[in-house]
Amino acid sequence: MEQYDQLYRLYKSVDTTTLRGYQEFVDLFPPLSSTVALEQWETASDRLDALKSDITDEFPGTGETYAEIAARLTRDEAFTALDLYSKYDRSVNVLVLDVDETLRSAGDTDNEIPRDTLYLLTQFHEAGIPIVVCTGQTLENVKGFMIQGLGNDLVSSGQMSIVYESGNGVFTPKHGEDTKRLLYERLDGAVVDVFETVRRRVLSEAPDAVGKRCHLQGNEFNVTLKPNAEVGSDNAVEIIDESLCYLCGLVGDAIAAQVDAEIDDPAGYARAYFSRDPEILDVLEAGGLPTHADIEDAHEAFRDILERVDLGYYEGDAAELVSLELDKSAGVEEAFDVLGIDDPFALVMGDSKSDLRVMRWVDENDAGIAAAPAHSSPDVLDHVSSRDDLVYEAGDASTVLRTIYGISLVEQLDEQGE
Repeated sequence: MEQYDQLYRLYKSVDTTTLRGYQEFVDLFPPLSSTVALEQWETASDRLDALKSDITDEFPGTGETYAEIAARLTRDEAFTALDLYSKYDRSVNVLVLDVDETLRSAGDTDNEIPRDTLYLLTQFHEAGIPIVVCTGQTLENVKGFMIQGLGNDLVSSGQMSIVYESGNGVFTPKHGEDTKRLLYERLDGAVVDVFETVRRRVLSEAPDAVGKRCHLQGNEFNVTLKPNAEVGSDNAVEIIDESLCYLCGLVGDAIAAQVDAEIDDPAGYARAYFSRDPEILDVLEAGGLPTHADIEDAHEAFRDILERVDLGYYEGDAAELVSLELDKSAGVEEAFDVLGIDDPFALVMGDSKSDLRVMRWVDENDAGIAAAPAHSSPDVLDHVSSRDDLVYEAGDASTVLRTIYGISLVEQLDEQGE
């Protein structure tokens, strides 16, 4: 209770809004070459130091930590950080972060990771917290925009790992033969053959409504159809919905060819299986496709492969074939192994069902907490809301990152009070 009382006192007695303003200015607008800009930065820096010094004097022994809390966290963020520390009795020791519509948003941040979010990630890095970027995108694409945002030194530091294509591979620079682990090479040959068949046929046999309106993402393993239209637009939504309907049937046909068995309606069985996902069911029904086939009637070998793959649907963005044996949680476990994280307590941030698997994994293993943007899929929001309710507005991932950073500051207060 003492820490709660001290926080009440801190935010009641200090103009933390002004303090945070100076801190943000100093952090995000470093000294420039012009004399005027340099003078403004130095004035703000001096004022920041003076305000922090006042807090240090007000809270003997713990003042520097309280000054950092006041300068970086809002009142709500600070109390949330304290609540989380009181609940879990430890701070986060690794970040697991989705990118698209999590760290950045096409509609709210012009598809760029905001500067304050990037700055916070560098702060975590400097504090020795490893970062695992976990995304469905290709490795080269992820490397490119992460280097652009965070710099090559951080990305290649040995303390950052990239789980790409939703868990098909893990890239962790400066780890010798473990720098790149290709998880898809461990799959059964029959499953790999299905992916190769679908990749070979997906555009060449596609109807014009799909083949001429979308393209294949340059993945190493997953088969991902992307729209030839602005992501999220009405046109893109229509293209991806049609692509999903087509891909669903093609997967069924490819599995039937692989098992070489007499199967009356492989596409129908595939639609029935994948329609267990409510979003996919809605798309298939809107496309006028039946989903009522009884999967139990299908050939056993057909069912075996079908139950090891999955379709990902991202409205107006992508339709893709993935392996259930290689999801983001499998990739994250590999990343932890490479990074040497034996006792993880992770912050997992994401918006889709592929991220939800990671959230559930850390929850089941008491290995972390989860956060999600307000526009996430319903299942993700249900999970996050029922745990710690770390839900934030689109483009505002920094709110959660500041709160998580605050847990480590609260932990410092606890250690200083011993």
